[in-house]
Amino acid sequence: MRAWWSGTLSDFRSGDPTAILGTLSTRLVETHSINRETQIVAWRKQIEVLRDATADLPPECRLLLEYPLLRLGRRIDAVLLTKTAVLVLEFKVGGKVIAESERRQVEDYALDLQDFHAGSFGHPIVPILIATNAQVKPPQWPLYWHNVSHVFDANALSLRTLLGEITCHIAPSSRAIDVAEWEDAPYCPVPTIVDAARMLYGRHNIADIRTARADVGNLTRTTDAIVAAVADAKLHRHHVVIFVTGIPGAGKTLCGLNTVFATDAGAAFLTGNFPLVYVMRAALERDARDQGRNVRMARQETESAIQPLMGFLRDNLEREAAPHEHVIVFDEAQRAWDAAFGARKFGHPQSEAAMFLDIMRRHVDWAAIIALVGNGQEINTGEAGLSAWGEALLQRPDWHVHAAPIAISATDARQRLFTDTPPAITINPDLHLDIPIRSIKSAAAAPWVDAVLNGDMHQARKIADAADGVPFLLTRSLSAMRDHLRGLARGQRRSGLVCSAGARRLRADGVYPNFPHMEADTVANWFLARWPDVRASDALEMPATQFACQGLELDYVGLCWGNDLIRRSGRHAWIVRNFVGSRWQEPRGEAAIAYQINTYRVLLTRARYATVIWVPQGDIMDDTRDPQTFDSIAAYLAECGARSLEEAQDLEPISSKQSGLLV
Repeated sequence: MRAWWSGTLSDFRSGDPTAILGTLSTRLVETHSINRETQIVAWRKQIEVLRDATADLPPECRLLLEYPLLRLGRRIDAVLLTKTAVLVLEFKVGGKVIAESERRQVEDYALDLQDFHAGSFGHPIVPILIATNAQVKPPQWPLYWHNVSHVFDANALSLRTLLGEITCHIAPSSRAIDVAEWEDAPYCPVPTIVDAARMLYGRHNIADIRTARADVGNLTRTTDAIVAAVADAKLHRHHVVIFVTGIPGAGKTLCGLNTVFATDAGAAFLTGNFPLVYVMRAALERDARDQGRNVRMARQETESAIQPLMGFLRDNLEREAAPHEHVIVFDEAQRAWDAAFGARKFGHPQSEAAMFLDIMRRHVDWAAIIALVGNGQEINTGEAGLSAWGEALLQRPDWHVHAAPIAISATDARQRLFTDTPPAITINPDLHLDIPIRSIKSAAAAPWVDAVLNGDMHQARKIADAADGVPFLLTRSLSAMRDHLRGLARGQRRSGLVCSAGARRLRADGVYPNFPHMEADTVANWFLARWPDVRASDALEMPATQFACQGLELDYVGLCWGNDLIRRSGRHAWIVRNFVGSRWQEPRGEAAIAYQINTYRVLLTRARYATVIWVPQGDIMDDTRDPQTFDSIAAYLAECGARSLEEAQDLEPISSKQSGLLV
């Protein structure tokens, strides 16, 4: 990504300020900004302040103005590069106070560079907020935390002194920053699904949404395979269903959203995950409001592009006409209902897969269904798995089928499309996403979770040891977990508590597993509002259940482990329990057991950075909270490689850890 203006401090000092302002203004016209005059006035003041503030710095330092951060959909006002540090400057021209929200904003810019900008890796990054007319206190020299300092405050007059002091306090490094090449270094963001929806809705291409890890390459290939199959259906006038399989957090929803926002054929993203609908719609509407766009129009667009499955089905099931959409993305297709549920719900003895195939077949020319399949994420009774789609397709042989090899080779019959490969299927390995991109720092997180839930302690420990640790910490103290999560939530990063809806006895510890996941405002505020709004996830008061958080994510997660999924001494398998009346009962059916294990798979894979697992102490006087049961769970997780929160050192907050970057 290129800044709107960049050059050495020598260029900046000797250049004509009017020419620099003209360059910035030209780029502003391209953005169709409605606040052009206000922005130009602010730039004029920023240039004036920067010319004075950088007067004592070496001329070879480099200044970048309006550097774009794609993941955040914003631009950094100024990046100042020295040989030893990256200084991130955010101006509030005319500002008379230092607002905490603005401090979080510039801190988030610095954290974004730390995580996703190759030229910034391993270097000190210093966020600075300049409220030009504010009263500021002299800086308190901090200890660094993961290379990003806390936010320094400045005004127009104090910035010059502050920059000088910062450059003096940063310890020399054996690896200097290449200030000339920094701007061209790869910037590869991994957005949250909400960030991604905002970017794609803004007509960015999927190629703009890359990942910061070098082991991920198939996200673009999968998207290209989807686009090619849809284009072929349109060109040759046939009906196609494309199965996109993948592990949790691998980018399936991202590929589906790209298809919807990129196509001009009329497309909709359909999901039975109401919280996902609520959060994405609310985020796009809030963006429209903040940018001064027509909120009503934005709401209409998002309601058309992102729809509940149930609403689409009710609108179209009894009609004879084809739906408006030629292309639909069916999210979490493995959760489609079986025929028995369809008969009870709609009076149609058909599976949900069969209903959707028949609805889209009404298009006489062509249609496409992109079915996103999350392996091992069925969490409700009546969810038929991938096999229901195979059964429906065998009865409708005119549909063309595209899928990855795993769709016909999975060992679990419910996750296998066909027992025998029918002649009409096209096998394409690019339609499977097997590398998790949600877990930014560790590719080992997803396989570790699989091993843990499979009861394979030795494999889990092997994965953890090979990765030099996994991003899972273990504690027996709820207050310690909350304190740690609060310390980690810097910038715009957010944390939150999650728990199983079946963990009924957590209420004895003050944790209530009854999140109202069907209330749109409650869900949207939990994921989008910020503390001190007590409705926000990072208030750490109300835990989201698997029904509220599946398909969504947080930066840091506090998982409250209930005794609905337990271990017992001498038994190697997990034991699933339901709380009925005043007692725990153990279901016998394989499906019920699988649903509960999948619930914890969902909960364990919600974090982008790290998960803290709290296992309660229990109560010897309460038979429903036997301490030995909880002790067995904690011991197993520790043996699998989850590190003790109290002993872990590498994720400590800024206040308690020193990396020696400042002297």
